[in-house]
Amino acid sequence: MHKIEHEMVAGDGYMDLLQYIVDEALIIVPVLWVVGVFLKQTPFIPNWAIVWVLLFLGVTLTMALLGVSIFSLMQGILVTGAAVMGHQLLKQTLKGFNSDDQSS
Repeated sequence: MHKIEHEMVAGDGYMDLLQYIVDEALIIVPVLWVVGVFLKQTPFIPNWAIVWVLLFLGVTLTMALLGVSIFSLMQGILVTGAAVMGHQLLKQTLKGFNSDDQSS
C-alpha cells in the first residue's frame, strides 16, 4: 500500500488536499486540467457535465495507474477534486484581480 504523508499545511485548503494524493497519481491533476479545457470548448458538452466526465476519467486513469482497488478509487476522487479546485482557485483569483483593476 502507498504511504501518505499527514503533515498539515495551515491555512491552504488546496495544499491540505494535495497531501493525501500519492506522488504517482499527481501527474493526473494536470492531465485533467488539459482535458477540462478541451471539454469546456466542446459545444455539445454542457458545463454541468464537465466535472462528471473529469471524475470518471480521473478515477479510470488512477485505477489504470495504481491498480483496481478502493484506494485507487479514493485517489481518483482526490485527483479530480484537486484539479477542479485548483482550476477554480486560479479562475476566481484572476476574476477577482480583474474586477479590482477595473474598480480602481
